[in-house]
Amino acid sequence: MTINTKKALLLIIDVQNDFCPGGALAVGEGDAVVQPLNLLAHAIAEKGGRTAATQDWHCFGHISFASSHDGKNPGDTIDTDFVKGQVLWPDHCVQGTKGADFHAGLDLNPITAIIRKGFNPHLDSYSAFFENDRCTITGLEGWMKQLGIETVIMGGIATDYCVFFSAMDCRKLGFKTIVISDAVRGVGFPEGSIENAVTVMKEEGIEFYSSKELLDILK
Repeated sequence: MTINTKKALLLIIDVQNDFCPGGALAVGEGDAVVQPLNLLAHAIAEKGGRTAATQDWHCFGHISFASSHDGKNPGDTIDTDFVKGQVLWPDHCVQGTKGADFHAGLDLNPITAIIRKGFNPHLDSYSAFFENDRCTITGLEGWMKQLGIETVIMGGIATDYCVFFSAMDCRKLGFKTIVISDAVRGVGFPEGSIENAVTVMKEEGIEFYSSKELLDILK
């Protein structure tokens, strides 16, 4: 495989404190994605490619928070005006809080764009490209097309939610899509969700490579 790095984008998904150990919605070993993402971001920047990052950016009382609904607990689901089967989560990544900040170890210097998502109080957002109504765009696709991006290399949190939906949308929008196998971690809810997400992504033509393999390809 060859990659034209000048037409490649590294897309870092939600590497935020609340998704890392000690956070409000911590994913097991969430912070393990930081080092491979930093290495790839610098390698891509050196060869003229770009890096962007997404950031969950919820308001207090967001519709996806279990605390916003009487008698509901994290893991329950509800139907909203926009989405059927919305999963409810602990309060997390609230705008302006430490939990919403990027992990301190993530090098922000190579990042040229940050896409904040989930700020509509009535609508959650997993994908970097669309809100969960599957209609409202984030603007990322248009920015990428203006830059002539052809290949998206993706890592972050969580494999079975925001990485999954971002990768699936990226592929459907016509971009070559690669997931960094050692730079993703998953929630694992419900049971088997990580394995199922990986299977579906591969079936849709999304490729998986380790950071080492990608660094060798980018040389």
